Amino acid sequence: MVGYDPKSECRNNSKVEVALAGSAAGLVTRALISPLDVIKIRFQLQVENLSSRDPRAKYHGILHAMRQILKEEGLTAFWKGHFPAQILSMGYGAVQFVTFERLTELAHRTKPYGISDFSVHFVCGGLSACAATLSLQPVDVLRTRFAAQGEPKIYRNLRHGMKMMYKTEGPLAFYKGLPPTIIAIFPYAGFQFSFYRMLKQVYEWAMPGDRKKNANIKNLLCGSGAGVISKILTYPLDLFKKRLQVDGFEEARATFGQVRKYESLLDCARKILQEEGARGFFKGLTPSLLKAAMSTGLIFFMYELFCNLFNCKKTSDNQKTGQVS
Repeated sequence: MVGYDPKSECRNNSKVEVALAGSAAGLVTRALISPLDVIKIRFQLQVENLSSRDPRAKYHGILHAMRQILKEEGLTAFWKGHFPAQILSMGYGAVQFVTFERLTELAHRTKPYGISDFSVHFVCGGLSACAATLSLQPVDVLRTRFAAQGEPKIYRNLRHGMKMMYKTEGPLAFYKGLPPTIIAIFPYAGFQFSFYRMLKQVYEWAMPGDRKKNANIKNLLCGSGAGVISKILTYPLDLFKKRLQVDGFEEARATFGQVRKYESLLDCARKILQEEGARGFFKGLTPSLLKAAMSTGLIFFMYELFCNLFNCKKTSDNQKTGQVS
């Protein structure tokens, strides 16, 4: 079970095990969903309409984008920025899950709550995501820029990218897009954790029986559902974040169409509404929902799987020790 639950039989994972499980879950998930993430970022940054009716548009849809990227940049382009993305995912997973476990435990000990308490998981999930975001925002900015750049590359590798950003834009460049990131990540992660718990309860009500039966399928399905709901509710803020993160990186996007500069979060929202219409707030929503379903489903599934593996190993070791004694 994700989050502290004194009734659970598997609540004896240490902080180190929780961190390792979160990191491993992030690593596996990131490797699998990277192509969708690259396409989503390209869509979010495109000023022109995502339609074949607009001759200026670089990408018209998911299949068209896949063909274009493959033709122009090769198969490896779907994993552009994968190294910083892996650092982000592993670090983020570790910080988020350790913080979430501790916060839910603290909430339970200070004011006991029932298994259906939606608000506790919302607040704890949001706070844990904010802690992870503040810790890893520079890596997220680098990851976005690597995924956004075309050919020829402006940033050759992670070290070169960091050096160029610091030299040309200063240290604050590593925190571009932080306000909308924090504003967006709190409700997004809060909804993820709270809807995940709620959907598991609904699943167990609809499919009564042994809770351990088909547990992996349940975790995957409920995680995917939580990811889709959370993404729909908070998507425009994610788009604003991506637009602001590539500010000052216009040279790398010269072949992708029009480029805009935004002074602030409100300026970004205003210009998108004026130039692209309300639909502009949801550019890239389709690949984003696919990514959210896969990533959230996999992250919860893998996290619970690794926590259970650690717990099983510990139980097995204790049994062997008892037999020897």
